[in-house]
Amino acid sequence: MAATGPTPIDDRALRTAPKVLLHDHLDGGLRPQTVLDLARKHGYRDLPCDDGPALAAWFRTAADSGSLEKYLETFAHTVGVMQHRDALIRVARECALDLAADGVVYAEVRFAPELHIRAGLELDEVIEAVLEGFEQGCAEAAIPSAPGHQSPGHPSPGLPGRRLRVGALLTAMRQAARSREIAELAVRYRDRGVVGFDIAGAEAGHPPTRHLDAFEYMRQANAHFTIHAGEAFGLPSIHEAIAFCGADRLGHGVRITDDIAVPDLLDWHADAPPEHRPVLGLVANYVRDKRIPLELCPSSNVQTGAAPSLDKHPFDLLARLRFRVTVNTDNRLMSDTTMSREMAKLVDTFGYDWLDLRRFTVNAAKSAFIPFDQRLALIDDIINPGYEVLFG
Repeated sequence: MAATGPTPIDDRALRTAPKVLLHDHLDGGLRPQTVLDLARKHGYRDLPCDDGPALAAWFRTAADSGSLEKYLETFAHTVGVMQHRDALIRVARECALDLAADGVVYAEVRFAPELHIRAGLELDEVIEAVLEGFEQGCAEAAIPSAPGHQSPGHPSPGLPGRRLRVGALLTAMRQAARSREIAELAVRYRDRGVVGFDIAGAEAGHPPTRHLDAFEYMRQANAHFTIHAGEAFGLPSIHEAIAFCGADRLGHGVRITDDIAVPDLLDWHADAPPEHRPVLGLVANYVRDKRIPLELCPSSNVQTGAAPSLDKHPFDLLARLRFRVTVNTDNRLMSDTTMSREMAKLVDTFGYDWLDLRRFTVNAAKSAFIPFDQRLALIDDIINPGYEVLFG
């Protein structure tokens, strides 16, 4: 049979492509109608509007502030409706269903248990409710492997059978003082669906070294953790996260470019003379040499001011320099995005093809907080076969 050539990169094909998501916040990905339903059910009265499409537009507009601090204020409403067990189960279940419908095959979704105890839930109850929701959603989204099967999540026939797997990352708020407690919970639940630990929140004034006790505990327990660093704050945040805290991955890490001197040329390439190539500083070299993954979130990075615009986002610079870049959503509600949309924006902005998208996906799979054999199976049995169909 003659080769038909690569599948055109359009919305449908991108949804079909197997994707790996490492940086997605549970409280940043609610369906607008779910926010309204939960607000009515549990008496939350502070929403800015009472119509689903209008509320979705409000979140997007409010998040387009250019400031991480103002961006984070939008979470008052989503967290406000996530204070009861049924709400957490519903949000987690719908998260899994939405990711599966977008062709995500592995995701690590993070949430801060300490933000969901205002109505009386214990931290353990919060975690167990979220894990139950993920389990329900993944079970409902399961896809038979029969050839030719079609589903809303994976609309193209003939692709290898696959199902979504979601691991939870427990997040501690960097402006609070419960990080050691949350780290202990991450270890306690690591055989029940929790795959790692994270700290998040406003970076300025809250360096990761304030939470060394938590990171020491994670290392002693041979457990994985990522750190939000290099988003709103610059190189010192990244340096501390790596040198003092020992982060496995960098949440965002976009400000690593503060340690890269780029020549004033319209274009450069790897074979150019040294004076015409970017020069990496010590921190940037270390991040690249150690293959420390960067959890880049293009749309969100523009919204928070970490990048001035998508065409000036350093994703392409870092990809060409062979950093381990990954594509992520951060907050699907606030950025009105999906993994497919983030990939589409990168394709439109930087001209990437299926080979590039597969490389970014494999980067993410290599960086997942699951055992090596499972990462290998994810790449060999799902990602590579899925992209081979798209290569044509």
